[in-house]
Amino acid sequence: MQISKAPVPKYLKDDELTQECKDLLSSLPTEMGWVASTFYKYQGFWHPCRHLQGILSCQKHFEAQDKDTLLVTTPKSGTTWLKALLFTLINRTHFHHSAHNHPLQSNSPHVLVPFLEVKLFLEHENPDLSSFKSPRLFSTHMPYVSLPKSIHDSKCKLVYLCRDPKDTLVSLWFFTNKLRLQEMGSRSLEEAFELFCGGVSMYGPFWDHVLGYWEESLKNPDKVFFLKYEDMKDEPVVHLRKLAEFLGCPFSSEEEKDEVLEGIVELCSFDNLSNLKVNKVGKLPSGEDYSVFFRKGEVGDWKNHLTSEMVERLDRICKEKFEGSGLSF
Repeated sequence: MQISKAPVPKYLKDDELTQECKDLLSSLPTEMGWVASTFYKYQGFWHPCRHLQGILSCQKHFEAQDKDTLLVTTPKSGTTWLKALLFTLINRTHFHHSAHNHPLQSNSPHVLVPFLEVKLFLEHENPDLSSFKSPRLFSTHMPYVSLPKSIHDSKCKLVYLCRDPKDTLVSLWFFTNKLRLQEMGSRSLEEAFELFCGGVSMYGPFWDHVLGYWEESLKNPDKVFFLKYEDMKDEPVVHLRKLAEFLGCPFSSEEEKDEVLEGIVELCSFDNLSNLKVNKVGKLPSGEDYSVFFRKGEVGDWKNHLTSEMVERLDRICKEKFEGSGLSF
């Protein structure tokens, strides 16, 4: 008896591409993908074709508003955590962090803070965003150079989060292997390491992505808030307070006294979010299980996976790439 293959999840399908995207793909450099079979290089960065279509639609149609907040991350750098924190921070007057019916209790952070190019502008070329009440909160992995012109021209705020490249690599390796179909097999760490060092990863090269936002945060600190995952993990209350001030919604002395910051940090903690039922059994419309977005969330887990030779090589590459920028990991 022949065993039927599992249906291909939506995030791996490329049968709904626009003609514009198909025409562009034929002209772009290609490399081996991490989940989908192929990466395409657009504006200096690598993308699977579905994400590229979302980027093109977003660039063409997204109209930023001055009160918008855009959460920007390199993939696997704490995106889920920061989405939860920012949603709770911005909406704290509507939903108290201790309420049993807080939206995070029954919704994934990826639903509450949707990706522009991986969700909204991928499902519809020009989606109706009128249901999003101001101040709107969106997320993206897009590099700075690829952001829609309306974002550059508006007064909207960008909160950028990145992570030690060694932990980013390890997390990306685990994450993408979970998304690969069984018949694809798993990608080895050695293979993933070589691709990452060559700059070929989702929205990579990693260092170019980070430097784009780092340099802009130095030029325009009122618009771009640059944050490292390790710093956020080390002092979450301190950085949550800074985020609130940056976004124009600082905590009052009464909120400080009532330990609202500590309550938000606890609600959005890895232990709490990963143990909620919705994040154990839920699934995105594109097919990814919510659970794949939670693994360890630890700083320094790379020590359990990378060889000393790998560490030395990746550190050397990053030192060269970031030299003179004032940025280091």
